[in-house]
Amino acid sequence: MAARLLANLLVVGSGIMVRAFAQAYRQALANASKSGVAHETVQNIRRGSKIMAEPEARQVLGITEHSTWEEILQKYDKLFENNAKNGSFYLQSKVHRAKECLEEVYQKKAEGNS
Repeated sequence: MAARLLANLLVVGSGIMVRAFAQAYRQALANASKSGVAHETVQNIRRGSKIMAEPEARQVLGITEHSTWEEILQKYDKLFENNAKNGSFYLQSKVHRAKECLEEVYQKKAEGNS
């Protein structure tokens, strides 16, 4: 009898907690959307996940500031293929992001020299 009462109490109590949490979450979203914080946060998350800093990109590929674009491509191809065969997808992604970052840098330099 006591076990059944305790089980019912747990089920009812957890239902109340779930509803309260859902209501608080909806209210927090409503408050965030009123102030524009939610949209700004989503944009920062999207930007932050795709952008790599130039020094980090150079470190990932193991190159210096004076490396040519051809050297960068050679390092990229070697590292990308090594991680495709027996490495990790995470490292392969880092190598790809590093190349993308440096590609933008070298394009800007080429446009500036033209």
